[in-house]
Amino acid sequence: MDWIDLTQTIGPGMPGVALSEAKNLERDGWNAVNLQIYSHAGTHMDAPIHFGVDGHTIDQMPLESLFGNAKVLDLTGIAPSALIRTVDLGGLKVALNSGDSLVIKTGWSKLSRSDPNKYRNQLPRISEELAKWLVEKRVKILAVEPPSVADVNDLQEVTLIHRILFSGQVIIVEGICNLDEIHGEDQVELMVMPLKIAGGDGAPARVLARPIHKNSE
Repeated sequence: MDWIDLTQTIGPGMPGVALSEAKNLERDGWNAVNLQIYSHAGTHMDAPIHFGVDGHTIDQMPLESLFGNAKVLDLTGIAPSALIRTVDLGGLKVALNSGDSLVIKTGWSKLSRSDPNKYRNQLPRISEELAKWLVEKRVKILAVEPPSVADVNDLQEVTLIHRILFSGQVIIVEGICNLDEIHGEDQVELMVMPLKIAGGDGAPARVLARPIHKNSE
């Protein structure tokens, strides 16, 4: 199966991104641009220092923690501002193995350009109960479509959820997209490649997935 790119394209109009001309082919002999990018712009990975938790900075992430099998939870059509609870896992509550990653499919990424205000301010988010369950289950990576796993307008909530996950060594990946290209499969190979920024609290990342068919396991 082909790899599916779950990464938003960095470009003009993306919040936290500024591009400017550095070199011009006619004037300088080649084309180049200057990039100014917020460390949590677009599709990105968080590091524990983002919320003051001890742990690896983005450049220290062990390579083996950046790939592996992931279960896909399909919550397409979820209501704005909904809390995702353990009960919403359905059969994955049993099927999710220790060390697996979890990708939550909501369709929310489609709002990143069409309705950026709703995308940021009414995002479905991880409940405290589910965050603690993911830690107990030793989930490796949690990947979500919204720009955060918690309400960015509620400092208490966003701090609590991130700290629970970071303290349990759950890697947080936010702002993924293109999950409608995963057609019915409930398991994928997942690969996350953040920019290697010294001491980084987070970084834009290329995120790839490849469906695993049950009859090929």
